[in-house]
Amino acid sequence: MTDELPELRASDADRERVAEVLRDALAEGRLDMEEFEERLDTTYKARTYGELAPITRDLPVGQVVDPKVDMVKRPEPDGSWPSRIVGGEGSSTWGVAVMSGFERKGRWTVPRRFNCFSFWGGGVIDLREANFADREVEINCTAIMGGVQVIVQPGVEVVVRGIGIMGGFDHREDGVPGEPGAPRVIVTGFAFWGGVGVERKVTRAERQRLREERRQQRLERRRD
Repeated sequence: MTDELPELRASDADRERVAEVLRDALAEGRLDMEEFEERLDTTYKARTYGELAPITRDLPVGQVVDPKVDMVKRPEPDGSWPSRIVGGEGSSTWGVAVMSGFERKGRWTVPRRFNCFSFWGGGVIDLREANFADREVEINCTAIMGGVQVIVQPGVEVVVRGIGIMGGFDHREDGVPGEPGAPRVIVTGFAFWGGVGVERKVTRAERQRLREERRQQRLERRRD
């Protein structure tokens, strides 16, 4: 990393790339669970490239890559469903919670298949502000004495195909028709003494917009 970039602000995608390196290192035995949890916590608290760089410096493929500055002005995404189905690879492909927790939220890219595992722990997979690698994505969850919560925004079609033994998958949102062009999210997997929930919520920005809209309506009624 060049000297000019340590204070450049890191994005959610940058943090997810570092987290992916840490997960690979845990799976390969390069980090023990305590080291993994400590570094992962530091990763999600990092705000700049300078704070991210030391986290994976001693790991293979661990160098934080300098961001490329694109001088070509392109239109901003308009938030429509077609603009959020971006293709390519996901920015994060799996999550693990062993007597701990994991969270995927904000602006990230959901891969065609996201795998997660929870044992005596919990995970949150929030898709409300996410982009999608494909029109149809699969969230595969294994919850053993733990839980995973999948959050989608209105308009997304959800299909639940998981199996529960002394546990369960939430089917309340299963089969609700989606909006034209919206992604289809398939929730699969296995729950034993655990559960996988599916919740439909609006984004914080949309909630704020609705609150402001109601406030304006009250003011108009008072003027009338």
